Amino acid sequence: MRIYPTFFRLAFSWMDAERAHKIGFMGIRLAHRSGAGKVLEKLTAPDQSLRTTAFGITFPSPFGLAAGFDKEGHGIEALTELGFGHVEVGTITGQAQPGNEKPRLFRLVQDRAVINRMGFNNDGAAAVAPRLRAARAALQRRHPGVRPIIGVNIGKTKAVELADAVEDYLVSARSLAPAADYLVVNVSSPNTPGLRLLQDVESLRPLLSAVGGEADRAAGRHVPLLVKIAPDLADEDIDDVARLALDLKLDGIIATNTTISRTGLTSSREQVEKCGAGGLSGAPLKKRSLEVLRRLRKTTGNALTLVAVGGVETAQDVQDRLDAGATLVQGYTAFLYEGPFWAARINRELAKNRRS
Repeated sequence: MRIYPTFFRLAFSWMDAERAHKIGFMGIRLAHRSGAGKVLEKLTAPDQSLRTTAFGITFPSPFGLAAGFDKEGHGIEALTELGFGHVEVGTITGQAQPGNEKPRLFRLVQDRAVINRMGFNNDGAAAVAPRLRAARAALQRRHPGVRPIIGVNIGKTKAVELADAVEDYLVSARSLAPAADYLVVNVSSPNTPGLRLLQDVESLRPLLSAVGGEADRAAGRHVPLLVKIAPDLADEDIDDVARLALDLKLDGIIATNTTISRTGLTSSREQVEKCGAGGLSGAPLKKRSLEVLRRLRKTTGNALTLVAVGGVETAQDVQDRLDAGATLVQGYTAFLYEGPFWAARINRELAKNRRS
């Protein structure tokens, strides 16, 4: 019998969602600091059969934690102790910023979904960089062979004008690329005004070219570069981004970010409207994110690494995305509903299916 769903209902379901997130994340980090995480890690470590190679890097598992949970790199080691093969930190901006006004995070429990308008709240690239360096060094010491991977997701500072966006992204690339295993350019959050306009290929081309060059120079090596796109793009725009990624020789595409759509929800209209604006994530995104993934695979073939995210809840969801052409799969929203042993359970079921 699983205990966490009952614990969630009693302890977290009634609480402000952002406060519940902070308490839960603090508990994970405290377990790490107490040494309990090292014991836990022996139970949650992915089976060797799950090792996956993407853009020249070996991941302990194809399943990782999407950006948004650990926005500032405070708990990377602790999260890897739960079984995630990689942790994507961020979104991080060139300048520190508080994000949007609270409340800004809302649950739709009936839909196993979340609406957020966090607004890239973070300490800024300069403050986050030392945490990434420390976490990477610690993981290398603890895992001399195949270690959990650190991805870094960067976005635009809200106060920066869209015309100056490229230089703002470069500030983050210079600070963060040296400690990143891979770098993600986020142009698809609905919570920073004007950001999604950067998904237009004419805006995206100079941005990605500049960030890729700056990241490699700052790190003194090639840092795999990916772009994260929205599920709300029209199919022809998805094709355009895919062709641009091929032309620029990007390492991959992450599909998809949250959606501004509210179609197909079982929660009442009043409840949804009460949450207000923001990006919707979780189970309702499952169908569209899989459609986008399949379209990207059809357009790009095997030339790019595709990372699937959106509505991933079970090992079967992960396998469906791998079968559809993803090399890596990420989750986040279901973590809030499934609890700390979620990643380990998915890894265990994936490994079991591979042996059968």
